Amino acid sequence: MSEITFNNDSTRNNIFILNPKWHSRVISTLVSLLMITIYIWMFFGFINLLITLYHTYPDSWGHGARTMITDVIIILASLELVRILQSYLSIGRVKVSLFLDVALIVLIGELISYWYSEYSIREVVLSIAVISVLIVLRMLTIKYSPDLNDTH
Repeated sequence: MSEITFNNDSTRNNIFILNPKWHSRVISTLVSLLMITIYIWMFFGFINLLITLYHTYPDSWGHGARTMITDVIIILASLELVRILQSYLSIGRVKVSLFLDVALIVLIGELISYWYSEYSIREVVLSIAVISVLIVLRMLTIKYSPDLNDTH
């Protein structure tokens, strides 16, 4: 009886459109361009935040504060997205804990935005419940992380 083996390297490389080395370079370039785009967007968002605060300060300080809080939370969420992309470039995969961090920042921002708008108690309770579940998931990812050197 003869055995059939499927360890031929040429069949594995046929699944790539590009050579795996080129594929890695293309993905790294695209992720780097995405990071640069996010940095530029955050820079202009920060400048816009300062201009808005300057123009709203004498007349409606409360509106300026609300704008500042929501814009700062969006900028923080963008920084977390950059952390996800950096993680992908450095270790070649994305950590679930980083996605949970982004989701927590965005949802906490939504909860804070309820403070400045009309809201129902149902929306607040639902947001708090989702945030609580995400916190529990975040703690579980820390406890059962496969990376022993990972502190995130």
